[in-house]
Amino acid sequence: MRRPTRALVAAAAGLGGAVLGAVAGRQAIRRSRARGSAERDEPMSERPGLERRVGSFDGTQLSVNAVGPEAAPTVLFAHGFSLDMTGWYFQWRRFSERYRCVLYDQRGHGRSGAPVEGDFSVQALGRDLKAVLDAEVPDGPAVLIGHSMGGIAIMSLAEQFPDVFGTRVSAVVLTNTAAGEVLKEALAGLGVRLGAILAGGAARIAGNPRAVARIRGRAFSGESNLAYVIGRLTNFGADASPALVEHVVGIAARTPPEVWSDVLVSLVEMDLRHALEHIRVPALVLAGDVDRLTPPAGALAIKRALPDARMVVFRASGHCTMLERHEQWNDVVLAFVEEVFSRTSRARSGSRHAARRGAVAAS
Repeated sequence: MRRPTRALVAAAAGLGGAVLGAVAGRQAIRRSRARGSAERDEPMSERPGLERRVGSFDGTQLSVNAVGPEAAPTVLFAHGFSLDMTGWYFQWRRFSERYRCVLYDQRGHGRSGAPVEGDFSVQALGRDLKAVLDAEVPDGPAVLIGHSMGGIAIMSLAEQFPDVFGTRVSAVVLTNTAAGEVLKEALAGLGVRLGAILAGGAARIAGNPRAVARIRGRAFSGESNLAYVIGRLTNFGADASPALVEHVVGIAARTPPEVWSDVLVSLVEMDLRHALEHIRVPALVLAGDVDRLTPPAGALAIKRALPDARMVVFRASGHCTMLERHEQWNDVVLAFVEEVFSRTSRARSGSRHAARRGAVAAS
């Protein structure tokens, strides 16, 4: 791994958290966490349906859940870095009324196993998605929905298995994600001043991995205010529900240390912009206007590179728009999914009628 990359990753994960935590007043944090919210009583840690295990290419066991009408078209959800399938709580609860929803935990996350050989590469993420697709939607049609790292998994799938797009995969939704230059976009989103601080301290942090571990340990210890501040400032807008912030922070705190180091480095070093041309199906690109990790400019670049794409930006929303603006997000995505599956159904029906006419003519 290149030293500059390791340095910047370590700085972003360690020093950035310390700086953000230091500037936040404790009283303001307590007031924010105590504020009531409609989501406070939601069982957001609920996992849908029954769990099953899907073996990936290298033997990694992935935790997969499905819910909704078995005969309905499938919507397959891929979550983001340091989250798990419960990040899609508001989506599966609503989408499963009409569609079959398949959700899985990415390798090393949630209830999925860690790779035996330590492969946390972007290519492995794409092959995991292919394994779930093969096991759960062998014939299609399916719409793939990916948040952040989940969107990267979809792009990785396109790079390695372009033939599934247009055959088994009818459309994709890429929300709060990036195709390349992740760190550059994140630092730009955090602001020039903070970016300079991160870059300036990178070498010292990278040279002392124990210090990084200590910073992370303190951030996620008990009811740490630091973890709450980091989660809020990096993932949400100013008016985010405290319950949503705490849910995301809680999942991140349970994420194994090797995921934070190895996966994060893979994401920072990846460049999948060339894979976008293979996604030759309708695409919906979503962004939050105050997303500091994957800013709207990156989403616009993805939209322009895709053969058939439209884009929606949610106002006053950060990196987790599917949580922070779940009602509006669901409305937008459901309308897109319904349009796609209606078109797919008409196309398949037309193909069957044509086949029948051909058979009659041949007889």
